[in-house]
Amino acid sequence: MKQFATYEEENIHYWTNRASGYSGVNQEELASNQKTIWRGVISRRIAARFPGKKPSQIRVLDVGTGPGFFAIILAELGYQVTAVDYTASMLEEAKGNAGVLAEKIDFRQMNAEKLTFSTASFDVLVTRNVTWNLPNPEKAYAQWMRVLKPGGLLLNFDANWYRYLWDEDAQAAHAQDRENLQASDVRDESAGTDVDAMEAIARKTPLSKHHRPAWDLDVLRGLGMQANADMEVWKQVWTKEERINNASTPMFLVEGFKVGVAV
Repeated sequence: MKQFATYEEENIHYWTNRASGYSGVNQEELASNQKTIWRGVISRRIAARFPGKKPSQIRVLDVGTGPGFFAIILAELGYQVTAVDYTASMLEEAKGNAGVLAEKIDFRQMNAEKLTFSTASFDVLVTRNVTWNLPNPEKAYAQWMRVLKPGGLLLNFDANWYRYLWDEDAQAAHAQDRENLQASDVRDESAGTDVDAMEAIARKTPLSKHHRPAWDLDVLRGLGMQANADMEVWKQVWTKEERINNASTPMFLVEGFKVGVAV
C-alpha cells in the first residue's frame, strides 16, 4: 500500500481516485425514486423549521457534497445552494451531474473543518456520510454552527461505518452482513472500491471508535445547539440494496438547531 506523509494527503488521494465510481452511485440515485424520497425527507424538515418561507428565500450549505447529490436535489427545489468539497475531482463530477443546474449552485473547494464563509451565512446546513471521515469532527461542528444563522438548521446523515474495526460485537455483525449479502440477490456496494485503503483511513479517524450519534449530540449540545437524533431515518431513505449491505450500521440523522430566532 502506498505510504503518505499526512492523513490529509492520504484522504485526498483516496477520494480523488474514488470520484468517478462514487459519481456513478449518485447518478443512479438521481435517475431513480431515491431522488424523490430524499427531497421529501429534507424539504419537510426545512419547511417545519421555516414555515411560510419559500425555498428561494432559504440559503443552504451542502458540506462534503461529493458528486453533488444533495446540492442538485435542493437546487431543483429552488433553494439557494452552496456546495463545498475538499476534493477537486469530486467537484468536477458534481458540476457534470448538475448539468444546467450547475449555474445555479455555488460550488467551492473547501475544508469542512475550516470553512471560510462569514459567520451566520446560511439558514440550513446539510451533509451525508462526511463526519465519520473527518480528523477533527469537533472543529467541523464548531464551524458548521458558526456559519449557521440564529435559528438555523443542521441535518447530518451518517452512520457508524467502521466501528467494526474497533469493536468485537460490531465486527461480528459486519461479518454477518457480508454473509447475508452473499446469500442475497443485491449488488455488493464495496465491489470496485479499495476496501483496504478505506479501512486504513478509518483507523485514523476518531469517530470510528465512538458510539454515535450519542457522541455527536454531546458535542453539539456543548456548543450550545439544541440537538436530537432520528435513529429510524434509514427506513425512509435506504434502498433494499443499502439495507442488506449495511444492516449492522443503519443510517441516523443528527438534527441540530442554532439557538435564536430564524429570520
